[in-house]
Amino acid sequence: MEELKTILEVALKNTEDLHTPPPPEYYSHLIRDIETLGWNKIVYVDTGLSSVKLKAEDSRGRQHLITLKLNAKYPAEPPDCFVDFPVQFAVSWIPQSSLIDIYNQFLAALESLKEFWDAMDEIDEKTWVLEPENPTRSATMRRIAIGNNVSINLEVDPRHPAMLPECFFLGADHVVNPLKIKLNNNMHLWNPEVRLLQNLKEVLEIEFPSRIVLEKSDFSMDCGICYAYRLDGTVPDQVCDDPRCGQPFHQACLYEWLQSLPSSRQSFHVIFGECPYCNKPITLKMSMKKL
Repeated sequence: MEELKTILEVALKNTEDLHTPPPPEYYSHLIRDIETLGWNKIVYVDTGLSSVKLKAEDSRGRQHLITLKLNAKYPAEPPDCFVDFPVQFAVSWIPQSSLIDIYNQFLAALESLKEFWDAMDEIDEKTWVLEPENPTRSATMRRIAIGNNVSINLEVDPRHPAMLPECFFLGADHVVNPLKIKLNNNMHLWNPEVRLLQNLKEVLEIEFPSRIVLEKSDFSMDCGICYAYRLDGTVPDQVCDDPRCGQPFHQACLYEWLQSLPSSRQSFHVIFGECPYCNKPITLKMSMKKL
């Protein structure tokens, strides 16, 4: 109670210099809501009592935060809500609503996304995820290592996480094409009752590299031209198709390399040239933005 009194005193003092400070009803409603919620759910309250951060735990024990930005018309108008969700968090609000109502809607939303986060957590724990390096709870994409310079990019639907995700393979054609064929031929085997990762293994007929046996550094993905993994936010997504090479490159790096070669030729948005590593023929399909 002393902590609440101190925060309220500081808030009132900080609003003395404001031209239109919130009315007394603003503070009385907010203090009542905080007391009802319980201080154990409060992570942060700013000195002006205009921003409140709450914490919650879903049924799997994952910790989540919601930040509320209140304006002077609270509770007649709802606060702005900021969450780390893969879908929009829309609050149902009437003038009689309170922070407790928002918090309960927050808990319900956490439960509705439980299966999505279960699937993404299993991928993060049991495979080598190349991207994103530090996935947030809102991230729906995972790029998973399959082998040396070969990976699969998954885009999971947070509303239907048990369904077949969008799949895009990255790697040399002689490795990627058989995987594409398996995906097309075995798509009918996808079982929504089975975990996403297990479905992927069965449909693609592969085992993902073990996190126990291998390290992330074992999957060489550095660009063969600039020798870096990230370049202006992009990662190597072009690969030499020669089975004895398979070196990856950033599209921008390979573009500059091929443009510098007198022997390279271009037809519309496709450039034909030689691999910087093995001198075998290499083809680069440029995006329209680059052109």
